[in-house]
Amino acid sequence: MSPALVFFTLLLAFSRADALYGHGFARCQFSFPDGHDAVYLEQYYFNKRLVALYNGTLGKMIGYTKETIKYANIYNNNPAFVNWGKRKTELCKRNTPLAYNALLKSVEPSVRLRSVEAVDSRHPGMLVCSAYNFYPQQIRLTWLRNGQEETSDVMSTDELPNGNWLYQIHSFLEFTPRPGEKITCMVEHASLMEPKLYDWEPTADSGTNNIVVGTAGLLLGLVFSVAGLLYYKKKSSERVLVPTTEVFYPEHTL
Repeated sequence: MSPALVFFTLLLAFSRADALYGHGFARCQFSFPDGHDAVYLEQYYFNKRLVALYNGTLGKMIGYTKETIKYANIYNNNPAFVNWGKRKTELCKRNTPLAYNALLKSVEPSVRLRSVEAVDSRHPGMLVCSAYNFYPQQIRLTWLRNGQEETSDVMSTDELPNGNWLYQIHSFLEFTPRPGEKITCMVEHASLMEPKLYDWEPTADSGTNNIVVGTAGLLLGLVFSVAGLLYYKKKSSERVLVPTTEVFYPEHTL
């Protein structure tokens, strides 16, 4: 049984009869992937109150109540406990790079830029820039109009969790297309060495598709009209003319 677990058991044994519950946390805390600043910490709580703490940087247990101060002093003067704390701290530093590469490695977002048609012609259209399946959560989407940041008529969602440690986000820009205008969605994320730019291509817009569909419909109608005219002429040429005989009656004179 580890010294920390023994300490926790003693806290339970000497706690008040009306104590609700006790729990503890052990964690390896770091800021850099190489683990040089990693710190091993153990925290002990009773009724949501921190009563004792082991800090690997200090190499000792700290008590915050009369009972835990007494037991902390006993453990801090025990060579076995001091050596146990050193081993835990070294293990924390040594495993930090492994944990970072396996669990916390950045995942590059997949980005989709598309247009959404307005409800009617009196309202501007909408461009949507969506980033999917990225990690970590922090990300920035920026709209550029001819290379200049656009801040008006811009709306964005929060980073939305997918439920698998990955996230997605959507940014919206209201716009009215103008000839020669360049609209860009710029994505900044920890997984990218530099910001990535995604240009909106007007030829991919749904409005262009509507023009293509309309032209196809017009051509199809023309084909049916020509076919109908040829059919009518063919039927007319097949008609048989029947000669008629006129009968003249002599006029009667009075």
